[in-house]
Amino acid sequence: MSELHKFLFEGLPVRGAIVRLTDAWQEILQRRAANTQTGAYPAPVSELLGQMSAAAVLMQANIKFNGALVLQIFGDGPVKLSVVEVQPDFGLRATATVQGEVLPQASLSHMVNQNNEGRCAITLDPLERLPGQQPYQGVVPLFGDQKEKIENFSEILEHYMLQSEQLDTTLVLAANDQVAAGLLIQRLPLEGMGNLAGRYDSVERESALGKDEDYNRISILAKSLKADELLGLDVETVLHRLFWEEPLLRFEPLVGETGPRFQCTCSRERVGRMIKGLGVEEAESILSERESIEVGCEFCGQQYHFDPVDAASLFTQPEASLQSGPAVH
Repeated sequence: MSELHKFLFEGLPVRGAIVRLTDAWQEILQRRAANTQTGAYPAPVSELLGQMSAAAVLMQANIKFNGALVLQIFGDGPVKLSVVEVQPDFGLRATATVQGEVLPQASLSHMVNQNNEGRCAITLDPLERLPGQQPYQGVVPLFGDQKEKIENFSEILEHYMLQSEQLDTTLVLAANDQVAAGLLIQRLPLEGMGNLAGRYDSVERESALGKDEDYNRISILAKSLKADELLGLDVETVLHRLFWEEPLLRFEPLVGETGPRFQCTCSRERVGRMIKGLGVEEAESILSERESIEVGCEFCGQQYHFDPVDAASLFTQPEASLQSGPAVH
C-alpha cells in the first residue's frame, strides 16, 4: 500500500518526509491506459507525472492547510499540461495532456520547456472559501537564474521553496510504472519567541538560507540517495542507510485510509453545473449534433452522459436532474 512517513531530526532545525506511492500510482496509470482515446502515457510523461505526484504529497504533508494542493506544469512542448491534486486527507489524482510525439528518452525541457516558456504553479485552494477569497498561487519558470533550462523537476521545486517560502529544501524524486517516490528534507523556518517578538524579518530569513550546518550535512546525505534505491528499497532501509548516525524522531506512518490513495472528486453534480455554466444555447447546440452531451473526467476516466431531457432539466430542476441519468465508465 502507498505510505507516507514524516520525521524530525531531534534537537536540530530540520524535518523530513518520505513517500512511496504504489497502489495509488498504479491505479492512475491503469485508468489512463484504459482510456481508448488517449492510451497509456509515454514513459517520460509517466515518470514526470509520478515525480509530481510524490512531490505534491510531500508538500501537502508539510503544510497545515484545510484545502487542496494543486501542482501544475504548463508546458510549451508536447506535454501541454500536467496536474496533480492532493486533498488534505491525502486523496490523490493526476493527469497530463499530451499533444504530439514524446520521444522515449525525452528530457524535461523537450516535454514542457522547449522555448523557455514553461511554468510550474502551486495552488492552495481552501475547502471552505470565505466570501471573495481566492486560492493562493505561486508560479515559477522552468529555468534558473541565468535562464538555463532545468532538467530535473526536483530542482524546480527547490527553487520555488527558496523564492516563495525562503526555506532551504532538498528533494529527491523518482518514478517508474510501479512506484512513484520522494524524499523531502527541509530546514525549519525561523519561528518561536523571535518571530513573536518581531525580531526576524524577511531580510534575516533570507540571509539564513544555506547557512545551517546541520541542514547542509543532512541535505548532502539525502542527495546521495539514488533513484533505483528510492524506488526499490523499503522506507526503513532508506532511512537507516542515509541517517543511521542522526537523531531521528519518527511519527506514525500514514497508510491505507489515512495515507496517500487514489481519489477523484468528479461527480455528476459538478459536471451538471459545468454544463449549466455553458448556457442553454450552447447545450442545445451540442445536442443538435449528437444524441447526448458526453463529458469524460480527465483524471479517472468516468464518463457522464446527459440526454436532452437531462440537459433541459439542468436549467429547470437542477437538483432532480443531477441525481438521475446514467453515469458509465
